[in-house]
Amino acid sequence: MASRRSPLLLALLAIVASTVLAGIAGPTPAVAAAAATTGPRFVDITSDAVVLKANVVAPAATGRYPAVVLPSSWGLNDLEYLAQAKALAARGYVVVSYTPRGWWQSGGEINTAGPADMADLSTVIDWAIANTATDPARIGAAGISYGAGLSLLGSAFDRRIRAVAMMSGWTDLSYSLYADSTRHQQAPGLLKVAADLLGNPGPELTGKLGDFAANRNVAEVLEWSRVRSAATYVDAINANRPAVLMANAWGDSFFPPNQLVDFYGRLTGPKRLEFRPGDHAIAELTGIFGLDNEVWTSVHRWFDQYLAGLDTGITTEPPVFVKPYNAAAEGYPAWNALATTTRRYGLGQIRRLDGTGLLGGAPSTGWSKSIPTDLNTTADGGAVLITNGVAAFTGIRPTVWLPTVSRSRAGVWAAERPATAQRIRGIPKLHLELSGTAARGTVVAYLYDLDAIGTAGLITHAPITWLGTAGGARAVDLALPATAFDLPAGHSLTLVVDTVDPLYYDENAANDSITIGGGSYIDIPLK
Repeated sequence: MASRRSPLLLALLAIVASTVLAGIAGPTPAVAAAAATTGPRFVDITSDAVVLKANVVAPAATGRYPAVVLPSSWGLNDLEYLAQAKALAARGYVVVSYTPRGWWQSGGEINTAGPADMADLSTVIDWAIANTATDPARIGAAGISYGAGLSLLGSAFDRRIRAVAMMSGWTDLSYSLYADSTRHQQAPGLLKVAADLLGNPGPELTGKLGDFAANRNVAEVLEWSRVRSAATYVDAINANRPAVLMANAWGDSFFPPNQLVDFYGRLTGPKRLEFRPGDHAIAELTGIFGLDNEVWTSVHRWFDQYLAGLDTGITTEPPVFVKPYNAAAEGYPAWNALATTTRRYGLGQIRRLDGTGLLGGAPSTGWSKSIPTDLNTTADGGAVLITNGVAAFTGIRPTVWLPTVSRSRAGVWAAERPATAQRIRGIPKLHLELSGTAARGTVVAYLYDLDAIGTAGLITHAPITWLGTAGGARAVDLALPATAFDLPAGHSLTLVVDTVDPLYYDENAANDSITIGGGSYIDIPLK
């Protein structure tokens, strides 16, 4: 709330932000024919008695133009997109950026992409049509993170939105919060800190985040998040037929990628799906400063194609674009074309010599491996935003020296080292046969690339939780986050299973154990 109480601080921040953008940006991304622009012009837009802070950048020449509405990200304001607004205006777009309700100097309480936010987005479109050179038949919406979710959701409620560019957004908020019945710990915690410091969360958001952290009123939180998920309204989106571009990261620790794969498959209108290395809002980050950025280039081409009426060639390219962690970019006609085969790796008996089992061959029986429920290992998913974010810029994935992973606290299985590279493409799926479990519990699975000296680089990972009414034996199935990675020749595909990771809340009782047994396996999609 400090931002609301200190206008001087806001003014200083605005000046600094504008100066930084102007100093860092340099030339805007290349355009076919850059035109003179006006703005930014700062305006107030009133929606249901709530004042939304906004700014407008537009072509200087008279005429009617396609428009792009840019809601700002969680914790940021309408200055966020200034460099990109100028670039889009130079391409011939009216650009209206706004700060959603409850943030910074916009009025009201944070609605978290709820009904009030949907009404606000439509009001901003109304205002743009009435007060700028916007062509009402050519309107798009785009954003990063929160702005991405608002834009996609808005296309279900306002058919005037003809094109959407969603960067690092969500399609299923319930999955983002409770993927495989496991509560994410660090990411929602950061969202709460931002809301408390820079916004007005109000009793609704404060209550829901409190319920989430305390693991209470789960049904109510799930219903609240369902209303705020584009997946809930996919039929309405399909009926409106906006052209939808979705660009996210393999390692997004806020909005894991599998939800986008499912949503993309359900879309029936013009669509494009892009995945790149990195974490939440990392791949598109440099574009915010006006630097060349391939995500924003895709956004420009998408809007030029579907709003400006220019043939950019993007409709003739494969609609599924993936950039593997360690290979050149690839295009596919559909998501299910990424992998041409699936190989099943059975989990084998643990060897006494090194405490490691064989990963490979048919699933075997007659063995078991017990792990404690409350002891961590050196295998983990890293820190939210930081670990995968660094990997996006450096190419260095989170690593662990495998001998340091305690075999008394984790199950470890390593495959034979192939003579040729193994091209992993898609969603690995793990099946575990468990016994001796409590009614509620959690395990965490990590898939690694193990080199010859014991260094293991993380390929993908995820937790899974069961919430039963009785203990005993059970089978659990976990779809690991989608990935694209080339396992080098001579390296071993390695699986680690433990029970604790700081990224997540777990449901494990103290001083207990879980036993993994025969019949367990992992299916790896390969190209």
